[in-house]
Amino acid sequence: MTEKAAEKKDKKVITDLESFGAGVLKQIEKKQDPRIEMPVRTLSNIYFDQKSKTIKLGDKTSFRNFLNIAHTRKFMQTMLVASEIKKVIQQEATVSIRDLYYALKHTIEGTNENTFEDQSESDPVIEDLEAATNLLREELHLSASSKGVVAGDLKIKDGNDTIDLTRMGSGGWGVPSNVEPERIEFKDMAAEYVLFIEKDAVWKRFNEDRFWKKNKCIIITGRGQPSRAERRLVQRLNMEHNLPVYALMDADPWGMYIYSVIKQGSISLSYSEEKLATPVTKYIGLTTQDVEQYKIPKEVTIKLNQLDIKRLNEMAGYEWFKKKEWQEEFANMKQKAVKLELEALSKKGIRFITEEYLPDKIRRKDFLP
Repeated sequence: MTEKAAEKKDKKVITDLESFGAGVLKQIEKKQDPRIEMPVRTLSNIYFDQKSKTIKLGDKTSFRNFLNIAHTRKFMQTMLVASEIKKVIQQEATVSIRDLYYALKHTIEGTNENTFEDQSESDPVIEDLEAATNLLREELHLSASSKGVVAGDLKIKDGNDTIDLTRMGSGGWGVPSNVEPERIEFKDMAAEYVLFIEKDAVWKRFNEDRFWKKNKCIIITGRGQPSRAERRLVQRLNMEHNLPVYALMDADPWGMYIYSVIKQGSISLSYSEEKLATPVTKYIGLTTQDVEQYKIPKEVTIKLNQLDIKRLNEMAGYEWFKKKEWQEEFANMKQKAVKLELEALSKKGIRFITEEYLPDKIRRKDFLP
């Protein structure tokens, strides 16, 4: 995105925020009880959209009335956050959500009441505004911590700097919190697919073995549950360059759920999943059925516990896990009563995962949808 386009986008956001405030001011001038309308962000207003293959927020809304004592504090906080975001954008700055909390926290004059007691009050208000404006927090010039790293056959323009992801050494390029087009541009794309790796230690094995060079791909990890930045970056690579996305996770309910978050989104971020989820993502492994296929020694498997079984049963009921292949994997996991970590493949050789396991999976197109 050009600098001019980014400026135009910022102006529109400011206009939307001004309209938000003007609506409240108009009610006050008419001596009405000021109120603001917000999407309902509860489980009852969330659904799986079959067309987009993402988790979405429904159309239910609720009102915050200033003169309703149960709403007054949240109403005040919402107006404060919206006003501060407008200032930040006008100053062409970006602040962390922690910065925003501290900038707005103060004692209300004539009282002992603080505007915010801690960040757990300001964060949900930011999410409310994201949902109400249909914008990501990064588009509101707010940043959150990111933890992902990436390497591969691609150059990235980050502001005025061009970064070659083939020359990132052993640590990789740290994914910034804002990977929107006005900040990050893709240059000289040579990769043929994206490999999303759950664990940092496994990502390091793939990077050390230069898997991305031998197989013309981009390797990325969110070091566990990925942040919004890693998910948004992968979505952009898929949508803008039509790159397939493969997910490499532990064979346990938690790794498989992380895959589902990358693919169709999370319940907590249902209001923004069309900008974060990548529905074409395929699960490439690890699975419990790989134990027999690749003759993985049974002594490296881990026994399922009651929490695992409970989570498996919950996931089996999710609409996006209803496909036959996933139901069979869940059934096999429960029948064998085992789970596996990706590191278990090291029992077959330190480079077995990069030189045999994954190349074979890709060649045979052995994916879970």
